[in-house]
Amino acid sequence: MQSANAVLPAGGFADESLLAPHQAVVAFFARANLEGPTIERVSVDDALGRVLAQPILADDDYPNAERSAMDGFALDARSTPGRFEIAGIVPMGAAPETAIPPSSAMRIPTGGVLPRGANAVIPFEDASVENGELVVENRLEIGVNVIEPGADMHRGEQLIEGGRRIGPPQIGVLTTLGVTAVPVFRRPVVAVLSSGDELVEPSAHPQRGQIRDSNRYAVAASLRAMGAQPRHYPTLRDEAEEFDAALALALQECDGLAVTGGSSVGERDRLPEAVARLGEPGIIVHGLRVKPGKPTLFGAARRKPILGLPGNPTSALMMLDAVAEPIVAALTGAPVARATIRARLATPARSRLGWTWYVPVMLQHDGDAPLAHPFAVRSFSVSQTAQADGYLIMGERDEEWPAGALVTVYRFIGS
Repeated sequence: MQSANAVLPAGGFADESLLAPHQAVVAFFARANLEGPTIERVSVDDALGRVLAQPILADDDYPNAERSAMDGFALDARSTPGRFEIAGIVPMGAAPETAIPPSSAMRIPTGGVLPRGANAVIPFEDASVENGELVVENRLEIGVNVIEPGADMHRGEQLIEGGRRIGPPQIGVLTTLGVTAVPVFRRPVVAVLSSGDELVEPSAHPQRGQIRDSNRYAVAASLRAMGAQPRHYPTLRDEAEEFDAALALALQECDGLAVTGGSSVGERDRLPEAVARLGEPGIIVHGLRVKPGKPTLFGAARRKPILGLPGNPTSALMMLDAVAEPIVAALTGAPVARATIRARLATPARSRLGWTWYVPVMLQHDGDAPLAHPFAVRSFSVSQTAQADGYLIMGERDEEWPAGALVTVYRFIGS
């Protein structure tokens, strides 16, 4: 690994000094000293997809009284079998004001509060009414068809852990508990920049030698799926004197930087030197033992991460999705949770011994396990990742996997 703020010579990367992806992430966190996410409160209607900042505890027992699990009659099970006077109807949403004697019963709806003196419910279909009296022919057990207080949750019980991404079920719990202002981690603002004189806006018609800047928008979408708030900045030009100033301004205004292009070791790759000048610790990792994505750079300044992603589209998205996710997660407070699916290889998958390869695959659903069709890794391709349903991770000892092998497919974040 290169030392802090070191800029690689024009000769290029020394493969023997490159780190594996997991080593790079460990090295980053050992030196970056990032700021933790801050907390804000949002309306429960705006909490979907946000990351809960604090654990949620039950404020009471739920339910807080004995309730009926059935539509039927509430009565004292100790008086069964027998005949019971029907003393009235339990109103929904209110507790009966009077107790019932052992010789009486009350009609009760599902969810209704049991009247004092009752300890069981007989469903309508198991009972009969003769001459205005309830007839119970069999003995009932105490507590049958009764929901006890606290059967769902107890006062003080932790119901949702902090760091959980909020979904519809969690919204239901929050509103049940009366939590209408939800403590969540603020979405970090991440500056998204592209580097290169050949780039034009997507709305422009590219001339010969020019390309539309797809990376910036794809990276922004991936960051948004991770829970960050991307902010677009103007393209960094290769020869512009403002290159360093533009990075410094973006770092000042945002919680981190994601830059595509300019991270390799070519004569016009300005990013490494610019990151080294932004502040300590500067460059932490430059170059990974991976394909695609070898020129990836991880750095930090002002306790904010700097992600230098390759300019090739497949490489940029793969490095952000597969390697840099824990760094983004440290900003959002979200757990690192990767959706996977088991599949069988339709054709062999090959990699380079001693390297980590990320192999895009297309899934074909066929029988119990889908078939995974691996693509040849083409880092320049824009269309490849759009066609892929996910990717395989072939480790440093995985030189070839045969057709028919059972493999884990990692789904792209947000897909």
